[in-house]
Amino acid sequence: MFTKILIANRGEIACRVMRTAQKMGIKTVAVYSDADHGAPHMRQADEAVHIGPPPAAESYLVMEKIINAAVQTGSQAIHPGYGFLSENAQFTQMCKDAGIVFIGPTAQTMQSMGSKSAAKDLMEAAGVPTSPGYQGVDQSLETFRTHSNKIGYPVLLKAVSGGGGKGMRLVTREEDLEEAISSAQREGKASFGDDRLLIEKYIERARHLEVQIFGDTHGNVVHLFERDCSVQRRHQKIIEEAPAPNLPLAVREKLLNAGVAAGRAVDYVGAGTVEFLYDGQDQVYFMEMNTRLQVEHPVSEAITGLDFVEWQLRVAAGENLPLTQEQIHEKGHAFESRLYAENPATNFSPSTGTLTTLRFPNPDETDIRIDSGVEQGQDITPFYDPMIAKIITYAENRKQALGKMRLALRETFVTGLETNTAFLHALSSEKDFIEGHVSTHFIEDHETSLFETVDHQDYPLAAWLLWTLNHGEGNQSEYIQDKTHHQSPWGQLKGWRLNRPNRQVFWIENNNAPTVINLTQKDNLYTITIEENADAQSRRKGADINQPRHFTFSGEMTSTHEASITINHHTQSAFIAPHQKGTRIFINAQHVDILPSNPLSGNSNQAATSGSLNAPMPGNITAILKAPDDTVAAGDTLMVMEAMKMEHAIKAPHNGTVKAFRFDIGDQVKDGDLLVEFEETE
Repeated sequence: MFTKILIANRGEIACRVMRTAQKMGIKTVAVYSDADHGAPHMRQADEAVHIGPPPAAESYLVMEKIINAAVQTGSQAIHPGYGFLSENAQFTQMCKDAGIVFIGPTAQTMQSMGSKSAAKDLMEAAGVPTSPGYQGVDQSLETFRTHSNKIGYPVLLKAVSGGGGKGMRLVTREEDLEEAISSAQREGKASFGDDRLLIEKYIERARHLEVQIFGDTHGNVVHLFERDCSVQRRHQKIIEEAPAPNLPLAVREKLLNAGVAAGRAVDYVGAGTVEFLYDGQDQVYFMEMNTRLQVEHPVSEAITGLDFVEWQLRVAAGENLPLTQEQIHEKGHAFESRLYAENPATNFSPSTGTLTTLRFPNPDETDIRIDSGVEQGQDITPFYDPMIAKIITYAENRKQALGKMRLALRETFVTGLETNTAFLHALSSEKDFIEGHVSTHFIEDHETSLFETVDHQDYPLAAWLLWTLNHGEGNQSEYIQDKTHHQSPWGQLKGWRLNRPNRQVFWIENNNAPTVINLTQKDNLYTITIEENADAQSRRKGADINQPRHFTFSGEMTSTHEASITINHHTQSAFIAPHQKGTRIFINAQHVDILPSNPLSGNSNQAATSGSLNAPMPGNITAILKAPDDTVAAGDTLMVMEAMKMEHAIKAPHNGTVKAFRFDIGDQVKDGDLLVEFEETE
């Protein structure tokens, strides 16, 4: 067995590999970029080596730097994690040439499976069912157009060397094919250094199933059952489970046998995943084989009780697989939710910023597992994947495991940036998902219910007021010039009145609406009068203001960030924490943001609307598709920027004319930079 290994990755997966290696008595070496200096994976390792600037192309993807770090530290093997160099055959060969064991399959296997087109040819020869498509050498537009028409729309363009949804585009009509090809080629080149594409027939409302396999250097190949990864956004998984629900036994047997056959066809060594599409009837189609450990491997670990990283290390050291197929058993059910720094309301666009609050539920060894590589106070940068954590729950049956997932999501609190926590909770609460009726179209088919905001009425406002009163942070204090008399009732801003209940006035932005709150307090009972759309400018102009409404509540802060609020004899718990320029209040996995508002200003704090021509986050410009003075229609793509390993199209918000581009291809842009000067057509 190895005595020291280097993990050529970062974040959650690096920490995950280190836990098992250190449990086995193996020393670990981390690599880190400037952006990851001081990150948890760097501190968890026994040693850490700096490998360059934040961009992955200058650090985590530079093979020579990784090899040199392993040689300098005396590492005997390299674990690639997933992403980055994990499926790079050249890197695998470089490890071998340097006398370092690559913890994964051989370069030859990786080459045969790393190309989706070559993999499909190989699988067809091995008798594994594949979907109709084109995976030829000719990459011309006319060839793609001819084959797409022959296959029949909709078709799916896929980067030949791709994975994780990168370089993948759904095309529903011929008119969109050329732009989709260009976009997929750019993303494939940026993510994998390869702009070649293939075409597959898009099977609508299919299920995405995958088989976990393991092989060793002695010719043994086994499966560790299947996972269902159907629910996706942008062709990337967000919630997975094992085993797959509502799967006929005959289909399951066909699926597992096909997975093992795929592994045997390439003499597979190590952990691998064979991915299939299931048509919902009786047919499964091979899609691709991922020659690495998958993000979702914890759900398979949960139902088998095995440590897949330990298996990887033992196989890489030349040992036999720890168990035979007959010795591998499944028990129970598991779910994994991927907690991302992203905003589902804006097409799941990634979110950057500082994790001012990061709180997970208390883990129970048998019920819940949190795999994370970040911590409170850390920055989520635009340089890497926006995953914050994986939340994994396990129970004896699917219903119980899903119930634990909903509870875990309700007890997960993040502030400082946007996350998909509420969306994941809505998804796991959706009736069809609860019943296991899923497909790759699940989000589109349930868009209304998944994006519906739950109205908790006055509880968030009451929780915010209680938090503010207890923390002495009445937002009106910033408009008081004399703050020296903190010991007097006037200086404390507590609304003190002689022989009368305390009374205070708060000016806030609540759901982007300027709001005035009059609060009267007597003991533990609070009476509130709310005037919405009551900003100072409207008052001066005599504009209509919503009729004031009233309610009374009682409550207490049960901890620094937690409150119990009672309205009309019904009690709710809330979690409150600072968020950007205001405060975020969480109730039952939903959240409400409240911002302070200057009563002397008529400006509101409303966020930029969709269709904005400003950069949604830091990144770099990769394409400009129009020219100054071009007349465009609403929704036309004007330029493309790349950030957080994804392309973001900047589109015309209205019909109009492009006046000027503020940046050129290759330029770095900051969050909020104006990218295009645009004149709307009247």
